Amino acid sequence: MTKIGIYPGSFDPVTLGHLDIIQRSMSVVDRLIVAVSDNDSKNHMFDSATRVKLIEESISTLNEGLKDRISVEKFDHLLVDYVKSKKSKIIIRGLRAVSDFEYEFLMTGMNRKIDNDIETIFLMSSEKYHFISSRFIKEIHRLGGDISSSVPKPVLDFLEKI
Repeated sequence: MTKIGIYPGSFDPVTLGHLDIIQRSMSVVDRLIVAVSDNDSKNHMFDSATRVKLIEESISTLNEGLKDRISVEKFDHLLVDYVKSKKSKIIIRGLRAVSDFEYEFLMTGMNRKIDNDIETIFLMSSEKYHFISSRFIKEIHRLGGDISSSVPKPVLDFLEKI
């Protein structure tokens, strides 16, 4: 039976930390769906179609054996329902710090309350990505700082055009 993992997030924009979690997830699941949340209540820098495109372009640089097992989709409803609709029972989440854990712990508990069959797997970010967050990337870029060591080339190229 194929183990399908769902890696949800806003990915606004996708960072090298996200790509690290995507690649490392592939040792745990057979197939991974990067699920881009389309939540109008958040103030996104990019619309969901752009975020999906940037993730697809970023994962296209991965080796063939990995990128062929990864897809990117947007979703706009309850995560647990989305996971079930994809015939999955696995949510992948990346953690950078203790502050991430507290939020993720609460979310995992709520998801388990809704559906006890769904498991969340936490992957700690690699040390070199602990400090990277999409929020910081947007702010640094807005202020003219260098983000080239924190985002994949497709994101950097896209940001240079706007």
